[in-house]
Amino acid sequence: MSRTVIVDGSVIYTNYSQIMSTRLFENLLEEFVCILEEKESPLLNALNAFRTSDGYDIHRFVEFLHLLTMRNISEITNIIHYISADQLEKFVEAFYSFWRSKHRFMVYSENYVTDANRRGSIEYTVTMIGDQFKAVIKNLYRQLLSNITNSFPNVMRQLPSGAQAMFLTQKSSVGDFSNYPWMKQIPTVWAAIFDPPAIFYTRSNKRKGVIPVVEARVLDKIRLNPKEWYRFPIFVGDLLFYNFVHKEYLAHGAGLANLFEIASPLQLHGRKPDGIVIFGLKPENIPDYKEEWRNAVVFKDDIYVGIIPDFSENDYFGYMKKTTLTVHNLIRIDQGRLPVHGSMARITLKSGKSAVAMFVGDSGAGKSETLDALNRLEGVSQVDTIVDDMGSLDIIEDRVVAFGTEIGAFVRLDDLPPGFAYSTMDRSIFMNPDRINARVIVPFNNYKEVISPTRIDFFLYANNYTEVTSDDDRIRLFETVEEAIRVFSEGKRMTKGTTAETGIATSYFANPFGAVQRKQEHDKIVRRYVEKMFENGIKLGEIRTMLGVEGYEKEGTMLAAKALLKQIENG
Repeated sequence: MSRTVIVDGSVIYTNYSQIMSTRLFENLLEEFVCILEEKESPLLNALNAFRTSDGYDIHRFVEFLHLLTMRNISEITNIIHYISADQLEKFVEAFYSFWRSKHRFMVYSENYVTDANRRGSIEYTVTMIGDQFKAVIKNLYRQLLSNITNSFPNVMRQLPSGAQAMFLTQKSSVGDFSNYPWMKQIPTVWAAIFDPPAIFYTRSNKRKGVIPVVEARVLDKIRLNPKEWYRFPIFVGDLLFYNFVHKEYLAHGAGLANLFEIASPLQLHGRKPDGIVIFGLKPENIPDYKEEWRNAVVFKDDIYVGIIPDFSENDYFGYMKKTTLTVHNLIRIDQGRLPVHGSMARITLKSGKSAVAMFVGDSGAGKSETLDALNRLEGVSQVDTIVDDMGSLDIIEDRVVAFGTEIGAFVRLDDLPPGFAYSTMDRSIFMNPDRINARVIVPFNNYKEVISPTRIDFFLYANNYTEVTSDDDRIRLFETVEEAIRVFSEGKRMTKGTTAETGIATSYFANPFGAVQRKQEHDKIVRRYVEKMFENGIKLGEIRTMLGVEGYEKEGTMLAAKALLKQIENG
């Protein structure tokens, strides 16, 4: 049973008949009834009048509901066998909740236009169609209940019930498909419209394992059905990626649109992708599939190709993000640049002093949380986040500079202040907000600043496991290149439930996304960059966030932020 519903955006929905006469509506009812049958739910008593020898006459029931939108139930019970209004009310309420539990998308097919005014007009039209569809759905629900109960509620709740996200897709694909013409058939998403708060519940909520890298040709052996797949062209830093997403996993496609810069069809002309990621490919369609590729695999073909197989345990945005970033990091290593698993921000104090700090650490180390804590300090004027999770270093004009990859953040809500979720609700995508490792995908910066070279002042390892009591010990600066390389390479942290690991864990350079797979090449790059950072006068050390120390989950990052503020102030 699919949990994703795709609504045709080319139809302007103005009446109930347009909704109820669709095959989609009938299919949803059939699926809902099947679920109730498996549960042996008493809600099925509402359908006794439509029972047949082999189940229920769903088509006839839809016709009855259609009639019920026009007349009160008391007026039509003489047309059909007696139906309990109380039971039918509960059934309609439950069916409405079932509909709202689906991942709901609207797809509008229209060629991209270069004229900004015309493009804005297209996006405005899609927004209006989405709003109209949402209004018809809500009014249908209310009309049915009103005619069943012969009353109207005193309190009305505008529950989210339309499309959570709307995608504008290109009719004719653009790009360089000379080697792989099958890609040309896949609809290309060139814009997205969200109806916040967008909340998605996925079947998995944590990531595990290290993604293997295999040298093999796969692109000429893969075929994707254009009726089931969508292409999201995105910029990961300044690299162009094609992320192909199966319709069942469109929630993760929506996440891409909030996390990365979407490339316009104009930017694809004559350009081949730097990397490719395919999310939701059935194992039998992966060439020479092996069980160790179960969670994800990256192939080195003409270009790097990441594949996340179609397993329920992979239904987590972390796999989409980390596979994409693994491909990014492998490309950077091949370029001689240093990929960094960390966050970075320009911190401006009220005194006028400022510094750029980069925090290195694996998932749950406290990188994003420390930036959030800095933003809440009295002495801080502004915190401009440039890198939230993955960046890279380069040497330009003999200076180490940093680049970002994402325009958004995939933030763990558990370790942030309770109010954070509410402050970002109007532009965020929430993933499993009711579970441990609840996440929110929220944009934080513009693409131009993310890909601009930025000089750094602090390069700090985020140590979340060492308990300290003295403010002077919250930041420890390294004195030698060897000491810095040892701490960064060990990548030690206390796990926080973001992955399948428990207790104290280590990951090479806190970066299992490309660095560990290319350790020999990475070792050479690390030494070159660490030596250059010492030469440039960049302060290398570790910041004790204590995020993994019991009792300091909230206070630890604030204490660390205050220590860094003092370092910047003392300059």
